[in-house]
Amino acid sequence: MASSLLSTPKLGFGCMRLPLLDPADQTSIDLDQFKQMVDVFLEAGGTYFDTAYVYHEGASETALREALVKRHPRESFTIATKCLAWACPSKEVAQSCLSESLERLGTDYVDFYLLHNVGGARTAVFDAYDMWNFAKEQKAAGRIRHVGFSMHDDADTLDALLTAHPDMDFVQLQVNYLDWDNPVTQSQRCMEVAAKHGVPVVIMEPCRGGRLASLPDDVAAILEQARPDLSQASWAYRFCYELPGTIATLSGMSTLEQVQQNASEWKEAGLFSDSERAALDEALARLKTMAQIPCTACRYCVKGCPEGVVIPDILNLVNLELQTGDRNFAKGLYSWQAAAGPASKCIECGACEAMCPQNIDIIDQLKVAAEHFE
Repeated sequence: MASSLLSTPKLGFGCMRLPLLDPADQTSIDLDQFKQMVDVFLEAGGTYFDTAYVYHEGASETALREALVKRHPRESFTIATKCLAWACPSKEVAQSCLSESLERLGTDYVDFYLLHNVGGARTAVFDAYDMWNFAKEQKAAGRIRHVGFSMHDDADTLDALLTAHPDMDFVQLQVNYLDWDNPVTQSQRCMEVAAKHGVPVVIMEPCRGGRLASLPDDVAAILEQARPDLSQASWAYRFCYELPGTIATLSGMSTLEQVQQNASEWKEAGLFSDSERAALDEALARLKTMAQIPCTACRYCVKGCPEGVVIPDILNLVNLELQTGDRNFAKGLYSWQAAAGPASKCIECGACEAMCPQNIDIIDQLKVAAEHFE
C-alpha cells in the first residue's frame, strides 16, 4: 500500500485558499482563473488535489467539480477531502459528510479521505461517532480508496493514534523547516513515528501558512545569496520534497502565478546541494534568534497549573509572532490551539514558574499573549 502511494508526484494542490471574486465572500471562487490553475498544475505533472468539506464553506469541493472533474479524465488526478466530525452536531451528520462531498465533487469515489484534525479532545468525537469504522466500511464499498487522518499535535499523540488504528493508509502532518525540531509541533519526531508505523505522510503547512515565503529581510538575504533564481517558498518546499516517506507536499495556491512558479521550481530546482543546505541551516539559525522565550515544552509548568493554561503552546505562539512579525497570523492559530486553556485564565499563583527548568517569566509572557491574541 505505502509503496504505491509514494509513487504520487510530490507537489500537491491545496484548495483551501482559492482565488475569489469578492474577498468578503468565501464562496465566490474565481472559476475562470481556477480552471487555468488546474490545467497548469496537471500539465506540470501534478495529480494530487486536497480539499475538505468545510473549505470555502463547501464551495472548494464544487469548484473542483467544475474546474477539474468535469474537464479532465478521472484517472488523471487524485482527490483528497476531509470530514471535520468534531464540528458536527451528531453521528448522522458527520457520516453524511462523505455523501455530500461526493455529490459536490461530482465523483462516485475519493482517492484519499481524511478524518480532519484529530487529536486532543477532538479524538473522542471521532470515536463517539464511530468515524474510524465508518471510513473503513466506505473504503470496502469503493467510495474511498485510501483512509487516513490529519492532525496538529505531538509525536506521542500520533503514536497512540496509529497504534489504536493500525489500518490507516496515510496521515497528514504539519512539517516544515521551522517546525522541524520545535518542541511543541515536533515535525521531525512525527515523521519518525509515521515511519515506525510504516505509514506514508502528506505534508501540510510546508511554508508555515505563508510565513516561510515572506521571511525577514536579513534571513531572506542568506537564501537569496545562495540561489538568487529561487523564491523563498521554494526552499520550504524543497526541504519537504527530500523527506522520505511522503506522498505529496501541499501548497495552498491562490493565483495562477503561484501555480506557475511552484510547478516550475518543483520541476527544476532539484535536491539541495551541500552549500544550499548550509545556507538553509544558517537562515534557520538566524530566524531562531528572533525568538526570545527559551521554552523546551517539557510541560512541567502544565502539571502544576490549577487553571489548565496550555502554557507551552502559548509561549510557542508568542515566539512565532517574534519570528515572523505577524501578530494576526499567530492570533489566528491561538484562537484554536489555546482554546482549552487561554492565557487569560492565569491567576498568577506562580506554580508554573516554580516548576520551570528554564526560569522563564511565564506570568509576564502570558500577559503578553493575552494582550496580543485575545
